[in-house]
Amino acid sequence: MGSLLLVGFVFGLKHALEGDHFAAVASLATQSNSTWCTIRMGIVWGLGHTITLFLVGGTVLVMGTSVPAMVALSLEWFVGLMLMVLGGDVIRRMIKARIHFHVHQHDDGTRHFHAHGHAADSRPHDPGRHHHSHCREFPVRALLVGFVHGLAGSAALILLALASAESTIAGFTYIFVFGLGSLIGMGTLSTIIAIPLQNTRRLGWVYNGLCSAVGVLTFTIGSNLVYRITATVMDMS
Repeated sequence: MGSLLLVGFVFGLKHALEGDHFAAVASLATQSNSTWCTIRMGIVWGLGHTITLFLVGGTVLVMGTSVPAMVALSLEWFVGLMLMVLGGDVIRRMIKARIHFHVHQHDDGTRHFHAHGHAADSRPHDPGRHHHSHCREFPVRALLVGFVHGLAGSAALILLALASAESTIAGFTYIFVFGLGSLIGMGTLSTIIAIPLQNTRRLGWVYNGLCSAVGVLTFTIGSNLVYRITATVMDMS
């Protein structure tokens, strides 16, 4: 039992570090304005991922069923499409946004370096219009991306361990530990993503280059996934 839970935790950590997960959270991070906001997005992604694990894994445990191969492939295909949309959105924002960098002061006297765009502005830039969110809203988008990733890739990973689980309780415990590992792993990965993004905001061309690279990488991973899944389905038919 103990060794199974340890394996589940390690698998969860490793699962969070997969390329499509990194690409999705990195693309979301390009919309963040602080390190903490980026880390919170990763943690919320892990939360959505874990919730889906419980839903899918719980169904497998209680009903003794499995996810049909075609359904699993369809979900993977949808993940690829989602990554293409996320990556394309980053590229679109970097092309259209007129990024502006300046020192910004809040009403409480706090001063920090701030970047924002004026793509939709029709008037000349007004230095006084620098209101922006400081991570007050719950990152629903990151939660939904976590849901989708949990649906698409986790069923097969769970089944590998559930096959050796001694009981239903042991299986649910494994799911919890696996989800905890993925949550911690994504929180750590989000920290790694946030450091270069936030520390290059003062260097406009570097920051824009990093965000553009993230967008291209995310779109490429997504399109490659869509292509591979489509080819697999065609071979099966």
